[in-house]
Amino acid sequence: MPFLDDFQAMSSFGATAAGGVHREAATADDGRTRRFLADWFDRHGFTTTVDAVGNMYGTVELVPDAPYVLVGSHLDSQPTAGKYDGAYGVLAAAYAAHEVAECVERGSVAPQFNLAVVNWFNEEGSRFSPSLMGSGVFIGKFDADDILKVNDRSGVSVRDALSDIGFHGNADAPEAASYAEIHIEQGPILENTGTTIGIVTANWAARKYSITVHGEQSHTGATHMALRHDALVGASRIVLAARELTTQFPEQALLASVGEFDVEPNSPIVVPSKVTMAIDIRSSDPEVLEQAHEKLLAAIDSVNTDGEVRVSIDTSALRPSTSYQTEGVDLAEEAAESLGLSCRRMLTMAGHDSVNLKDVVPTVMLFVPSVDGISHSEKELTHDSDLLDGVKMLAETVARMVRGDIGVGRSSELAGTSRTRA
Repeated sequence: MPFLDDFQAMSSFGATAAGGVHREAATADDGRTRRFLADWFDRHGFTTTVDAVGNMYGTVELVPDAPYVLVGSHLDSQPTAGKYDGAYGVLAAAYAAHEVAECVERGSVAPQFNLAVVNWFNEEGSRFSPSLMGSGVFIGKFDADDILKVNDRSGVSVRDALSDIGFHGNADAPEAASYAEIHIEQGPILENTGTTIGIVTANWAARKYSITVHGEQSHTGATHMALRHDALVGASRIVLAARELTTQFPEQALLASVGEFDVEPNSPIVVPSKVTMAIDIRSSDPEVLEQAHEKLLAAIDSVNTDGEVRVSIDTSALRPSTSYQTEGVDLAEEAAESLGLSCRRMLTMAGHDSVNLKDVVPTVMLFVPSVDGISHSEKELTHDSDLLDGVKMLAETVARMVRGDIGVGRSSELAGTSRTRA
């Protein structure tokens, strides 16, 4: 199958020995994957443009001067991650958009909107923080100039990294009428229930923190215990407190983790002077999340009060739980029924670029099954048959969006919202 062949070829960029990919944003392998996509666009009649923060668009004009149905995901990955997360959605979008454009050419779809496939920059947020960076600029949540100044751990800026791979553009972003995204579920629900397509109705709420524990450097072999100000001990208490939060609520009501942790000076004979960490807590229930937030702040305050170290919360961000437009959910269900594909409504626990886009235009978010619910791992797997069913589902969904079943000017839930340009 052409899609599966292309997906295998695309997955070779940054491939790991264990079957995953290591393709962080604006690295050389990300650049090679982007050039593969640009070549695909060129061969299939799409026009490639890139905006200032590296968002990459493959556009097809169907109705002069009309806004665009955007469809896509992201090509960047976590370190040593799975090959399906994000990248599947980009290639599926390309195939779906090409099929819809051919339907328009044959006269079987009468378009009201144009089409644009999009590869959003730095969705993962592993090299540059924050995550959902490119789509955040697109909706006006972040300023492009500020984002271009963000540095990675090595001191390389977003601007320089994009320039190094040839994808620091200057094109205007397409004007969006609506947005669609398909993604692997990254959870076990679809597989466990034998369902082919998930239709997302809302995202879990999340709070993310950047925290620094300040201690005092000294000799591990010469400093008495009572005189130590060990940043690692204080940080460890906070790590355990974050984990213990999840036991204070009903099972599966709260997720909490520390995914990033840096110790300085990280020498075997030096008491650590500083630890920086990233904490992430999530819940489908906003009240649970707020209670967990207060409990975490209390735990941090307790570490501060004990006096051995000082803890600072450098940044704290809330991503609230908000709903996808009902008209898009209904459209997707009708599309699945027309194709004979089983579907179910569900929440997304993970963040996606669609979480940003739904704030400004009608948005449809679709899932295909993940084997054992595994993601952000080289063991990540979605069966070929599910990948192909997802492409079929996305094409049918996008065809309905292009003909105007939803879009700016039709959404009662977004009445008064203007068409959005980045």
